[in-house]
Amino acid sequence: MAVNFRCAVQVLVLLGCVIILSNVLCPVGAYLYNNRYAGDQVFRITPSNKEEVQVLKKLLGNIKVDLWQPNSASLIRHNATVDVHVRRNDTRGLRTRLQREHIDFKVFISNLQKEIEKQTGHRSSRKRRSESQYDYEVYHSLEEIQSWMFEMNRTHPHLVDMFSIGRSYEGRPLYILQLGKRTRSYEKAVWIDCGVHAREWIGPAFCQWFVKEALHSYQYDSVMRRLMNQLNFYIMPVFNVDGYHFSWTTDRFWRKTRSKNAKYHCRGVDANRNWKVKWCEEGASSQPCDDTYCGPFPESEPEVKAVAKFLRKHKKRVKAYISIHAYAQMLLYPYSYKYATIPNFNCVESAAHNAVTALYSAYGVRYRYGPASTTLYVSSGSSMDWAYRNGIPYAFAFELRDTGYFGFLLPEALINPTCTETMRAVKTISSGLLKKCETGMHQLDRERYPYL
Repeated sequence: MAVNFRCAVQVLVLLGCVIILSNVLCPVGAYLYNNRYAGDQVFRITPSNKEEVQVLKKLLGNIKVDLWQPNSASLIRHNATVDVHVRRNDTRGLRTRLQREHIDFKVFISNLQKEIEKQTGHRSSRKRRSESQYDYEVYHSLEEIQSWMFEMNRTHPHLVDMFSIGRSYEGRPLYILQLGKRTRSYEKAVWIDCGVHAREWIGPAFCQWFVKEALHSYQYDSVMRRLMNQLNFYIMPVFNVDGYHFSWTTDRFWRKTRSKNAKYHCRGVDANRNWKVKWCEEGASSQPCDDTYCGPFPESEPEVKAVAKFLRKHKKRVKAYISIHAYAQMLLYPYSYKYATIPNFNCVESAAHNAVTALYSAYGVRYRYGPASTTLYVSSGSSMDWAYRNGIPYAFAFELRDTGYFGFLLPEALINPTCTETMRAVKTISSGLLKKCETGMHQLDRERYPYL
C-alpha cells in the first residue's frame, strides 16, 4: 500500500511538472535549459582607443560569443562598454588575452546558469488560472500570456476586443488586444508592441501590465479614463511568438524569429531589421547566422508582414507607434538609419522629454533620450523608422531597465517598478496626442534637468 501511494505521488508530481512545463520551474532537481549555461560568464569590456577596438573585434571574432550590447561587433566603439556572453570553455582564454592587451574589463555575471535560476526562482505553482489570481510580477510563458488575453477579452467585453492579424512562421496566431470603448469609433489610436526580440522578457511583462492598469484604473483614474475614451490602444504583448516560446524551452538568449533558411543551418531573422526602410544597410547583417540578420528580403518574416499590413491599413488613425525593448534605459525616436533631424523634431523631442520626466518621477531612474542613431547606434530596417516613414508622427522605441548589471535577466522583483515607471511615460506620450503640438515648442533646458 505504501509503495502504491509513493508511486501515485510520484506520478502526480511528474504530471504537475508536465502541466507547467515550458521547460521551466519544476523543482525536482532538474536544471533549467538542461544546465547549458553552467560556467558561462558575462563580461563588460571597455576599449579605450581605436587600437583596442580592433584587438577586441579580432578576439571576439575568434570565439563564438553572444553579444548583448551592442548586438553586433561592427558597432563596438572606444570608450563605450561591450557586454558579451562567453561560453565556459572560452572564459579563461578571453580573460588572459584582455589582461595581456591591457583592455579594461570586469565579469558582470560569473555563472550565468545561477543567474537564470535566480531570475525566475523555483515556484512550484504559478498564479495564472483566472484574472484575479494572475500574477503580473512574474514572467509568463507564451501559453500563459495567450490564455490571459482570452480571459481579458472575456471579462471586459465593453473595453477589450481580441483578434488575430495573422500567423507566425511556425503557425502560431498573432494576437492583438484592442482597448477602448466598443460602442464608439475613434479618430486616433496608439500601437504598442512588446517581445520583438525573444530574450527581452520584460517587454511582454510590460504589455500585460499596461492592459491590467488601463482596465483596472479606468473607473477611478481620470487620466486613464480620458485616454481610453478618446483613443484606441492596439496592444501586441508578444510580437515574436516563435522566438519567445523558444527562449522559454531551449535557448534563454534567443533573439531572432525562428524561420528556416534554405542555404544555411542557422535559423531566424532579426525582426527589427526586416522592415522596408533602408533595408539591410548599416547596422544590419546579410549573414543568416548573425543576430542582426536582415532576412532574405524586406517583410520576409510573416510576423513583420502581418504587423506592417495592419499598420498600413490603419495609418490614418494610428498617431503613435511604441515598441518596447531592453536593455539600456533609453527612449529613442527616429531616425535610426541616418544622422538627420526629423521634420517634426520639436514635437517629438518635447514628447520624449515629458515622458522621461514622468518616468523619473516614479523612482528616480534616469533614461537617456534622443534620435536612435546618435543615442544608441545606427541601424537600418527598424520598425520605428518604418512607422515614421509611413506617416505615424510619433514613433518611439523604449529600452527598459537596466543598464547591464542584470541585462536580459532582469529579476522578477523589478517587474513592478520597471512597469510602473514605464506606464507613466507611455501615458504621458498618449496624453500628448490629445493636444495640438505647436511648432517651435520649447527646447530642453538641460541645466534645469541635469539628470536626463
